[in-house]
Amino acid sequence: MSNGITLSAGVRANLLSLQNTAQLMQTTQNRLATGKKVNSALDNPINFFTSQSLQSRAGDLNSLLDSMSNGIQTIQAANNGLTSITSTVQSMQSTLNQALQDSSWQSASYSIDSTTIGTGSVKNLSFSGGGVTGTVNIAVNSIATAGTQSAVTAASSYLAPSVAAAAVVNSGKYDGLQGAATYTFKVNGQDITLDSTTSGSQSGDTLAHAKASIQTQLDARFGSGTFTVGSNIAGDGFSITGKADGTNDVTISNQAGTGAVAHQATVAGGAYTGLGAGETYTFNVNGQAINLDNTTGGTLANAVTNVQSQLDTAFGAGNFTVTNNGTGMTISGKADGSNSVSITGQAAAGGTATAAGIGLGTTTNADTGTLDQTVTGLGLGTTTSTSTGTPASPYNFTVNGDAVSIAAGTGLAAAVTSINSQLSAVNSKFQAVANGGKLEIQEIAAGGTALTLGGPDASTVFGGTLTNTGTAAGVAAVKTVDQLVSAINGDAGLTGKVKATNDNGSLRITNLSLADLSVVGATSTQVNGGTGGSNTQTIAGNTVRKGLVQQFNTLRDQLDKYATDSSYNGINLLSGDNLKLTLNETGSSAINIQAKDANGNTLSINSTALGINNAANSDFDSNTSINSVLSTLTSALSTLRSQGSAFGSNLSTVQNRQDFTKSMINTLQTGADNLVLADTNQEGANLLALQTRQSLSTTALSMASQADQAVLQLFQ
Repeated sequence: MSNGITLSAGVRANLLSLQNTAQLMQTTQNRLATGKKVNSALDNPINFFTSQSLQSRAGDLNSLLDSMSNGIQTIQAANNGLTSITSTVQSMQSTLNQALQDSSWQSASYSIDSTTIGTGSVKNLSFSGGGVTGTVNIAVNSIATAGTQSAVTAASSYLAPSVAAAAVVNSGKYDGLQGAATYTFKVNGQDITLDSTTSGSQSGDTLAHAKASIQTQLDARFGSGTFTVGSNIAGDGFSITGKADGTNDVTISNQAGTGAVAHQATVAGGAYTGLGAGETYTFNVNGQAINLDNTTGGTLANAVTNVQSQLDTAFGAGNFTVTNNGTGMTISGKADGSNSVSITGQAAAGGTATAAGIGLGTTTNADTGTLDQTVTGLGLGTTTSTSTGTPASPYNFTVNGDAVSIAAGTGLAAAVTSINSQLSAVNSKFQAVANGGKLEIQEIAAGGTALTLGGPDASTVFGGTLTNTGTAAGVAAVKTVDQLVSAINGDAGLTGKVKATNDNGSLRITNLSLADLSVVGATSTQVNGGTGGSNTQTIAGNTVRKGLVQQFNTLRDQLDKYATDSSYNGINLLSGDNLKLTLNETGSSAINIQAKDANGNTLSINSTALGINNAANSDFDSNTSINSVLSTLTSALSTLRSQGSAFGSNLSTVQNRQDFTKSMINTLQTGADNLVLADTNQEGANLLALQTRQSLSTTALSMASQADQAVLQLFQ
């Protein structure tokens, strides 16, 4: 709404200018007062909200720095523990090396009381305790005993070495060739051919000619004596045999025949008329007369039966077959075609009988059989067949290195004689005997000589057990110091636990253990083989090494305490705890720090995990066992160094991330300030300029008002 006051254009223009200047001065003074050019979203929405976002992210990152700082201290605490544990393990190594250098073994020296020991019964020097398991007895004397022979007996009854067996292939029935037919086959890859000629190297018209031809061809191809052609088992075919010494095989292949199949000679009769009383039939089969009358030929069935009977009697069963063809009789020869059928002399007599009633014609009625001229007639089958020769196989073995051979086919008695002859020739201490049907090698006289059988056929002849050691005959005597030293040091139960030496004619026993050794069979000065009371002595253990065992275990205990005490703020990385550190404000970047083994499994750093067991006195008994513990410590140090390296890498990662986060916070805060902070120098200059503009505007407004006042003077 208008206030009813009218201003001149000059006054209004100067008034507006003065108002704008006042507004600008107010804005500039506000920036100088707050130090910011953007104090609210109204000043610059984009800069205001962008600055707030950057400041918020910087604040989130700043809150992560404390977590990172704690993480660094946790890792350093674990590293402190690792450093101390490593030093402890190295101290344990020093303890073990000190034990290796120590030789403070306790010993005692004894003379030999031969009179008390005597030879009436076996007496012992017994050891127990110390490093000895159970009780070990060492005889201090020997009594007269009969020895036992060293002997090895075959596990099963004796079988003579196999003799040579020649390879042999037998054919089936051979059918002689006729006409243009041929047989072919291969023997060990070489061709054999037979034809129907009656002579020559390929003649195969008869079995005899075929055998001669096959032999001729084999001799030509392989040499005389390589193969022998003979008769098969049945006598109706041939055989091919390899060398008698079994050194070659016989392989038959590529069998073939070019002729026709076998034809069975057959005469099929017509209608047969049964004979009445007083009537007869006669006819000849291959020249043999056949007679039928009312009794034997009254019916076709009777005729068939009686003709078959007469033919079997005349020619033998199987040469001819008579069958009922429904109206008459059929007479057939052999199925393989090896004979013919000829009917002649058909006649009838009496009553109304006629020759035609026989049904076999009235003139000569014949059919000729032919043999099989295909591969079947050869008799060698149609597939490849092989017979393998077996050479003679003598037995060859050794008796304590001396070679022995048993010829093929040699029986047990002859084998014993042969072996003894061979062993005698080399002055062997052993001989062969027959033991219940089994072959046995034994010492000639009991001497405790070890027997060992060897060679290619030793297991075949004797089975699995090829060694044996008997006992020499015992001689009554008290053992000398040197014999006792050898017996004690050679006993497996005392090796590395007790040591014996000759101490100027006395027996010195040294206890190679940390525990006390009990010796029974000696007084304080003499070995007498006695028992109980004053005959039991004690040799103390190594006290220096025993003290080092305690030192080792103390260090091991300290190792575990270092591991337990290496926690920071409730987290102990050496106990397998997981330290998770978030590395950005969204939680999308984090690191998990945890002790792990080479396979990635969680690892607790302590004596158990490192394989360092509590040491027992027995662990320090021998240098071998100490070296085994040293090896374990070396492996533990490798694990500690590897874990230390892993923690160092983790520490470097977290420290780098901490520096990165600080730099990011500074960058974010600087960026945020650049968006909203005012330039005080520029704003001060702006204020001065505005003050000058305000003064000029005031003056201009005053001058504009003076023009209006001049109008008033006209009314005065």
